[in-house]
Amino acid sequence: MKIYLDICAIQRPLDTSKQIRIALEAEAVLGILAFCDEGKIELVSSEALIYETEQNPIAIRQEHANAVLAKAKSIIKMTNDAKVRAAKLSELGFKALDSLHLALAEFSKVDYFCTCDDQLIRKIENDYRN
Repeated sequence: MKIYLDICAIQRPLDTSKQIRIALEAEAVLGILAFCDEGKIELVSSEALIYETEQNPIAIRQEHANAVLAKAKSIIKMTNDAKVRAAKLSELGFKALDSLHLALAEFSKVDYFCTCDDQLIRKIENDYRN
């Protein structure tokens, strides 16, 4: 099984867990990472994830994301086809990086795209088309 975690999901274990939902999402992400360590899940990274990680000014968050991305079995490169798909998703109103993540996840043929971003989830539920 192949999984693409966006930055929001990758960073969830570092978020303050005052809400039960955040604590549960953090545990779910840590569980996914444990399955990756056991070889039960294949984590997929991308050039967009690497770029977004590099832009984070908070050292501990950058280190955490780099450690997670180091578990990935593959890094999806930005291709012209992915750029075209991302542009189409942007036209639907998705944010630029979200569009790239979705397009790269599609092209890598992941089984699951995981996020904790409510706004992105709503956008996917309302407007996302294959």
